[in-house]
Amino acid sequence: MEPRRLHPFWKCLLLSGLTLCVVFGTHPASAVDVHTPEEVIVENGTTGILKCSFKSNEVVSSLAAVTWTFRPAGSDASPFSIFYFGNGKAFPSEPYKQRVQFIGDLNKKDASIQLVQAHFNDNGTYFCDVKNPPDVSGTPSRTELKVVLRESLPQNSTAVIVGAVCGAVIGLIVIAVVTCLIIKRHQTRLDYEGCTSTESVSSHAPQPRKKESNLESSRCSSPSGPLQGPVIYAQLDHSGMNLPNSIHKMEPVVYADIRKN
Repeated sequence: MEPRRLHPFWKCLLLSGLTLCVVFGTHPASAVDVHTPEEVIVENGTTGILKCSFKSNEVVSSLAAVTWTFRPAGSDASPFSIFYFGNGKAFPSEPYKQRVQFIGDLNKKDASIQLVQAHFNDNGTYFCDVKNPPDVSGTPSRTELKVVLRESLPQNSTAVIVGAVCGAVIGLIVIAVVTCLIIKRHQTRLDYEGCTSTESVSSHAPQPRKKESNLESSRCSSPSGPLQGPVIYAQLDHSGMNLPNSIHKMEPVVYADIRKN
């Protein structure tokens, strides 16, 4: 910010498209710092907003004034005034009377305007100039307006980010659902195989053996121990022997047990 210096006290009015400034005296003054975006892109037939902000060391009063000028694209002529705002009143110039509106607030250091139903003839350079007496010096800030078709509009970064986040969330949900289905299907398959195996084991389980002969019972009832040899069974028949009263007697069965030590 340049040092304060004595500067004429101005009050500006727009008369017949011309800005008229009247000198009232001299007061310490400093430059007004004005800012606008370098470029504004608007769809044809829609409302475009031309933003303008400023900084001033003085308190904004009713003497503050804003002037917007315009130079058509491809023209080398001097810019002409299209809008003036001062003392709380707006003065748009022809042919912008019904199309330019003040949407700023000087108390908030905002001098923005909006251009209703922008068309291709509005392409060009717009200049925003702010005076806040006694701060009346400073350089107007410029912004380029481009009116284009919808197909030529650049992608809004916010919309792209929101779309990407929504897509990521939807993708995670799909992945979670698919994973749950796979796990559930796998668990169902394991349960089915478990039942089949149990049934198979039951079907192949040895059936209770029927009651065996006395021979098998005797062999099974033999005490457990080291490996034993075969058991030999012998029955003695004394039918051919002369016994008293010609009684044939059968001797009981004699068991011979040959064991291997």
